[in-house]
Amino acid sequence: MKVYQSNEIKNIALLGNDGAGKTTLTEALLYEAGIIQRRGRITMKNTVSDYFPVEQEYGYSVFSTVFHTEWNGKKLNIIDCPGADDFAGAAITALNVTDTAILLLNGQYGPEVQTQNHFRYTEKLGKPVIFLVNQLDSDKCDYNATVERLRELYGQKVVQIQYPLNEGPNFNSLIDVLLMKKYSWKPEGGAPTIEDIPASEMDKAMELHHALVEAAAENDEALMEKFFESESLTEDEMREGIRKGLAARSMFPVFCVCAVKDMGVRRLMEFLGNVVPFVSEMPKVENTAGEEIAPDSNGPAALYFFKTASEPHIGDVQYFKVMSGKVHEGDDLNNNDRGSKERLAQIFVCAGANRIKVDELVAGDIGCTVKLKDVRTGNTLTAKEIDWKFNFIEYPDPKYIRSIKAENESESEKMMAAIQKMSQEDPTWILEQSKELKQTLIKGQGEFHLRTLKWRLENNAKIKVKFEEPKIPYRETITKSARADYRHKKQSGGAGQFGEVHLIVEPYDENIPMPAVYKFGGQEFKITAKGEEVVDLDWGGKLVFVNSIVGGSIDARFLPAILKGVMSRMEQGPLTGSYARDVRVIVYDGKMHPVDSNELSFMLAGRHAFSDAFKNAGPKLLEPIYDVEVLVPSDRMGDVMSDLQGRRGMIVGSESANGYDKLIAKVPLKELSNYSTSLSSITGGRASFTMKFSNYELVPTDVQQKLVKEFEEQSKDED
Repeated sequence: MKVYQSNEIKNIALLGNDGAGKTTLTEALLYEAGIIQRRGRITMKNTVSDYFPVEQEYGYSVFSTVFHTEWNGKKLNIIDCPGADDFAGAAITALNVTDTAILLLNGQYGPEVQTQNHFRYTEKLGKPVIFLVNQLDSDKCDYNATVERLRELYGQKVVQIQYPLNEGPNFNSLIDVLLMKKYSWKPEGGAPTIEDIPASEMDKAMELHHALVEAAAENDEALMEKFFESESLTEDEMREGIRKGLAARSMFPVFCVCAVKDMGVRRLMEFLGNVVPFVSEMPKVENTAGEEIAPDSNGPAALYFFKTASEPHIGDVQYFKVMSGKVHEGDDLNNNDRGSKERLAQIFVCAGANRIKVDELVAGDIGCTVKLKDVRTGNTLTAKEIDWKFNFIEYPDPKYIRSIKAENESESEKMMAAIQKMSQEDPTWILEQSKELKQTLIKGQGEFHLRTLKWRLENNAKIKVKFEEPKIPYRETITKSARADYRHKKQSGGAGQFGEVHLIVEPYDENIPMPAVYKFGGQEFKITAKGEEVVDLDWGGKLVFVNSIVGGSIDARFLPAILKGVMSRMEQGPLTGSYARDVRVIVYDGKMHPVDSNELSFMLAGRHAFSDAFKNAGPKLLEPIYDVEVLVPSDRMGDVMSDLQGRRGMIVGSESANGYDKLIAKVPLKELSNYSTSLSSITGGRASFTMKFSNYELVPTDVQQKLVKEFEEQSKDED
């Protein structure tokens, strides 16, 4: 295989809603390029994409598929991404290592919610976008409505390059207004017949051609001057203008295909090869040190590993992008993330499960390798003389969490190891061993996402698991001041135990100073702070520990033990066993024994005194509140809003644009457990949402009483 240079390589992400036809298009692209000799079919389970057993079981894409084509002396690396929002991590990864996005649309439905989600990802990353309308042979296809909807969403930057002559089951021809030709196909598709545009279509074609010429000219001053002079551009000048417009995101071309019949696919590949920006024409990527790294084939070798796939009989297949320099079979490189050395025994270019062995890849190219010793997704391998690392992929926050356990407890460690391995394949599967909740949590993007993980555990790893509702990480705090004292005394022969602690607790707010005098039961307690220790709690909030002991009633050497006792109760709050936060503790008096007092005695006395005072200080539970943003079709806005309000959500804003609304709300985490499933049900799968931790707020009184009662009953059972 030819070694392609950076100015001959184009990296493309193929995105689109479920059902848009990405897998079918992939088959047609590979067939046209001669990579495969026969197009596979999803129903036959023989496609290049969707070759993992879980994908064939469920009938939808779970992982991205990396493949390449060679076309007219250029190399196109294309990453076919899952369409479902649950697998957004794959799309985000692909966009970060490619330079152009094809957004595939189902001609029956036009732009859908996931189209808009994908477009927002491209917007954030500054990637060029091509809209590709598929399924033109469908009875319900409405190409004009689709283009109109795109223009409503994205403005006049949406520019048609093609339009179909006859939609529906009889589709077999289109007009290309860049080349000003009619393309038509026989029933088997493939190579088109290219003819002059019929007279009946010339006015429409000329109008669209003129709009395309004007849009192309706007991206270059010289082209704009020529356009003003002659109102026309040559074909090469138009391509140059479109290329610059794509790179600047000042135009979004619209193409047509019928992938299942292989109609329009060859023309699409011509456009990709001739017009889409090369790797060398796109902005440079920064390493973790903030240095811009150019895709220079003469620079030092650097590989970024963006994807891992575990395949039967092979093991881990690891996919990389050459960020700089060249890589050869047999190269020895340093893993700058893990401090280890690796030898690349073999390197391949990819076509799904098929791999073609090559000797060399250069900057900007994408390949894969196998049998590395110690490489993880996100690692950087470089030549010995440099220490670059790359970490430019930001994954979305989880929005569906479950507690997971192996049905057979003896397989717990095996389960954990299997999940850790799978999270290398999909970093949006996040495993957490929660000390606070005493649960193993698995976090993901939705119910389907975690259902897929469960299927793989049970069918691939042969580990039966069960999901349960996760506990909620409540917090405990106090709302007023309280005082308590506690004496710990124990005599059992020999040295005894004695410690007595008197303390005051109050809510802590950094803007409110500590009073000099407290009143309890008609008695005044004057406080003179001799020392203060502020503890930033790992779980949020603070504990402020004040030494106000006078007269030496407790030796200073016992104060750390008292603080330790208080902290042990902060870690297991008196109300529900949840973490406590934002409390000031003032130790003002106590007693000690010259022989029997020790650190353990004062730790226990401090723990009990704090617990007693806390319970009398107007204790309250706090619950985690999340910021939730829902992108929803306008006709379902009322239903979604009512559902959120039924979840104790507070609507804080909304925005309307082009038939979709963005609803912004604050919702307790407790009420979001099954939200992804409910939202899909309410909107017919046409909505999506994100959630991110916001703050802690007081739990309603009735909810607190219920939780406290449940904890007390549970504690009795454990006793």
